[in-house]
Amino acid sequence: MNSPAAPTHLIRSHSTDVTALFFSDDNERLYSGDASGRVVVTSTRSLRAIVSWLAHTDSILGVQEWGSRIVTHSRDHKLHVWTRVEDLPASARVGGSAALPDLPTPTLCYSLDVNALNYCRFSLLPGSSPDEALIALPNLVESSEADVWALPSKKRIHASVGTRRTQPLFSVGGREDLRSGLIMALHLFRAAPPPEGPSTRSGELRMVCAYEDGSVALRRFIGSAEHPETSIEGRGWEVVWECKLHVEAIMSMRVSRDNRFALTVSADHLVGRYDLTAEAGADPLPGVVYRTSHPGNGCIAIRDDARVCAIGGWDGKIRLYSTKNLKSLGTLRYHKSGCQAAEFARSVNVTTPGEANDEDEDDEMTVEEQEARGRWLAAGAKDHRVSLWTLISFEKS
Repeated sequence: MNSPAAPTHLIRSHSTDVTALFFSDDNERLYSGDASGRVVVTSTRSLRAIVSWLAHTDSILGVQEWGSRIVTHSRDHKLHVWTRVEDLPASARVGGSAALPDLPTPTLCYSLDVNALNYCRFSLLPGSSPDEALIALPNLVESSEADVWALPSKKRIHASVGTRRTQPLFSVGGREDLRSGLIMALHLFRAAPPPEGPSTRSGELRMVCAYEDGSVALRRFIGSAEHPETSIEGRGWEVVWECKLHVEAIMSMRVSRDNRFALTVSADHLVGRYDLTAEAGADPLPGVVYRTSHPGNGCIAIRDDARVCAIGGWDGKIRLYSTKNLKSLGTLRYHKSGCQAAEFARSVNVTTPGEANDEDEDDEMTVEEQEARGRWLAAGAKDHRVSLWTLISFEKS
């Protein structure tokens, strides 16, 4: 009888619940955030913290590396942009003391006041310039709507996306119809060209939002003659489609790296799959629901090749599925309490040791080590730990 799989590594850098994870694009750094507001950057070579600081005063909703910057978002209603600390020299990262005192602290560049009432993390869309981006967040006042801001200018260019206002703003009867409830997750992206050829909608700004009532809506910005690049009160945004597959509030949504489909999980036992390339009135419907035997799911991640997803449960287990038909690929068991964050390592080009640019040759990784690290899955839970798993490729022989 085969013994159950065990984590390849464990990271014990946190003293509270782990709530957010993110791998850098080169897989050199793993970012983790916890319920106290602390963010830790771990070297994936030495598996030791190279940066650790109290970024916020409340639980971390999201953390992401953006070029030479780090974006952190918290329940303290703040979003911070920091200057990324350069990695420590190889002599400090490999060998030496297991505990590195006096770790450097990133420099705060600027901040945004945000609405974190609904636990919805930001969505960052990098721009054509390395220092420019668009970032989507719940509206400052109404948590069922979204705003889009430009960075680093901090200018709000789209306000109240998704509004369903049926009465004047200051009417006694209420501001709007809140049938969908709070936004629980959102994703901002540019429409990809269709497989059959170029399209006038390629590059069109779109936003997919998941809601408290279990529904998901895809919107696109068509603009207007007066405001071709900006919008207020949701004007210029139209609904492409709406789909309700869950019976409970959506807890997590992830979008494939090519922005072609999204997956959602909830407190129920259902998994929703949505076609983000479907247009209005599409037949068949853009959403397909899959039923599992495990209710209570808190997070989901999609591998870069869009073939495998990982779902973290309230029971601490991480379940692997095929994204095509939700066929089970196995279950990872280590955490004894709820899994709140999961993240796949990036698919990167593997280089031979002779091609590496590291100053210290002893720090170079073999091709096998790089390939193994590219198959990592990180999971964070309420037990304060981050587990790292080296998965098989799941490729058909």
